[in-house]
Amino acid sequence: MMVILPAQIRAGRALLDWSIADLSDASGVSVSSIQRIEKTPGECDHTDALGNVALALSKSGVRMVKDMSSYGVMLDTRGRQ
Repeated sequence: MMVILPAQIRAGRALLDWSIADLSDASGVSVSSIQRIEKTPGECDHTDALGNVALALSKSGVRMVKDMSSYGVMLDTRGRQ
């Protein structure tokens, strides 16, 4: 299971210049659920909503990355749909 930080979701949205409403439209997850996920302290547990959010970001070229002790995001413009 991939661990995703709320900051990665916010950063992914920023890379795409997406509002929460844009992410909601792309993922099918309600605005209030995304707001709740983004405010979660620490790591997010994998839920269907989080999976849908991560998938929508991924389909748009955002890659969640983790190395030994840090988390981040990258934008792969080749994979954007």
